[in-house]
Amino acid sequence: MLDQLTDLLTENPVLSTLARILVFFVLAWIVHRLAWQIAGPLVRLSPLTPRTRRPRPERQSTLQGLMTSAIRFLVWALAVLATLAQFVSLDTLVWMVGLFSAAFGLGARPMISDVLTGVGLIFEDAFAVGEKVEILTVEGVVEAVNLRTTWIRSPTGELYTVPNGEIRVVRNFSRGRFSTVSVRLRLAAADLRRALPLLESLGVEAVAFLPNLLEPWQVLSESGEIASCSDLTLLAKARLGKAAEMRPRLLALVQEHLAEAGITLEN
Repeated sequence: MLDQLTDLLTENPVLSTLARILVFFVLAWIVHRLAWQIAGPLVRLSPLTPRTRRPRPERQSTLQGLMTSAIRFLVWALAVLATLAQFVSLDTLVWMVGLFSAAFGLGARPMISDVLTGVGLIFEDAFAVGEKVEILTVEGVVEAVNLRTTWIRSPTGELYTVPNGEIRVVRNFSRGRFSTVSVRLRLAAADLRRALPLLESLGVEAVAFLPNLLEPWQVLSESGEIASCSDLTLLAKARLGKAAEMRPRLLALVQEHLAEAGITLEN
């Protein structure tokens, strides 16, 4: 039966051409489905992956997503070119590709900008999958990055699709060295002289009490007003992402020591 099919394709050039086109697109579809698995080893072997230290999983996932998108685009483009080569000569094909590229470049500049920016993201490492960022007033966690778009999941659950060509400024919350914690206190002016040295010494001791506190806090007066009550601000540096967790502990610690010293907080 295989011999009969071969003879039929040999005798009928139209069927032979259609069979080759079918093979091109079937192979493209197979590579498209396996692109993620193919991209994994390529990313690990690429110069973009550091050899001296263990690469971050977020960076690996981001590069793999970008590489997957590039492989899928390339394989379908090759399938289309191979199909066109069945009907026109090589010289004509080159001329057609050049003409189409010029027309496509004029009509699809935003898409080209998105793709080129996506290629740039491979080298820049501005953000990675799983990191919290703010892009174009959109704040959330990066879920996926490909050559054309970046997907961001907002804290309220919505999924934003941001064209890569629109990305100019990236605010990356996951790359900071620390998070800031501020606590405001209102004290009677008569207690201010006793409270200041107590709060300063407590800030030094709190580094041992609170593991997420990086250094002693600063005691500030933001308003600088002289009145019957004074507003003080304790400005502290916490480990990255631990500010919200540390704030109630810091409040409890300060309130407890002020109460022991007989200093009451004003409303």
